[in-house]
Amino acid sequence: MISCEFGPGGRPVLFRNPSALVLAHAPHEVLPALERLERARRSGGWIAGWLSYEAGHALEDRLRPLMHETPGPLLAFGVFDAPEADGEAPDEKVRLSPFRPLVSQAEYEAAFARVQAYIRAGDCYQVNLTFPLESRLQRGSARGLYHALRGLQPVGFGACADLGGPVVVSRSPELFLRLDPSGRIETRPMKGTAPRHPDPARDAELAAGLATSEKNQAENLMIVDLLRNDLARICRVGSVRVPELFAVDSFATVHQMSSRVTGQLAAPASLPALMRALFPCGSVTGAPKIRAMEIIREVEPFARGAYCGTLGWMAPDGAGCFSVAIRTLSVWPDGRVTLNVGGGVVDDSTAASEWEEALWKTRFALPLTTPG
Repeated sequence: MISCEFGPGGRPVLFRNPSALVLAHAPHEVLPALERLERARRSGGWIAGWLSYEAGHALEDRLRPLMHETPGPLLAFGVFDAPEADGEAPDEKVRLSPFRPLVSQAEYEAAFARVQAYIRAGDCYQVNLTFPLESRLQRGSARGLYHALRGLQPVGFGACADLGGPVVVSRSPELFLRLDPSGRIETRPMKGTAPRHPDPARDAELAAGLATSEKNQAENLMIVDLLRNDLARICRVGSVRVPELFAVDSFATVHQMSSRVTGQLAAPASLPALMRALFPCGSVTGAPKIRAMEIIREVEPFARGAYCGTLGWMAPDGAGCFSVAIRTLSVWPDGRVTLNVGGGVVDDSTAASEWEEALWKTRFALPLTTPG
């Protein structure tokens, strides 16, 4: 079952009672699974589910040998007759134990130094460096956790997917791609973060500071250029545009800088073609994408799993919408809860500020934790 807050027309919908479940656990299974889903969609089915970050390695020959072992599936989708209106939220008390980083700040700083050495050697311009935190679900269910977080953190691309493996609970504010039946495609990458402040005047200053930050604009522009290039692989020549650059979106705990990139597909929408050209989103890799992903694999000791992957749906008519799975928790059958955070590292980044910024991104879940 999948609760999706960004269904057709932007309405919250529920996908349940799938006619088929499509899972991929090994790299060689990912592309055939995408092709099977595409056949089901073209035969009149709705498809909905998620790809892990590591599924991107399976779609790229150069990256496939580097893939982390992952405890959950690389891909989990269902085939559905149609979505239905999302129902009422369960009235359930939820509690999490305090989140504990699985890497120390010193270990993070060592990885950060290696990333900056690659940047200064000219291997790349930006690398998205992340790390996991772990908690336990002390009270309530994964679905109850989703509804509790939904009340705390309104976002445009929230979802909860229970299709096998971990239950994926996402409070993502970031659009990966949106399609309409005519083949128009849109993506809205986020890069650049500032914390919210309880004082309205100070909060406005922080938002304005983010909007005019040359560092954040430069990081954002790197990813915009990457996505323009990715879209150009599957769009009509000359159709890729950037109608919005360096906008600031405000959420309950952070301000985020985002831009919008659009294009017109050169051929009818196809899930395998879309994912091979665009996945994972450049905002969670860095630039250039393939080299950044190689460096990420070298310096990050844990698989990302659903985090930094994508979650969404496609309809028989070619419409669809997928999020970038940030602000995303994986709830495991044994009660463990994994939450990953991170950010883009560039030449003038500092380890202390990037560590602090990453921890800001856990704030949306902290009201549900017991005192540490």
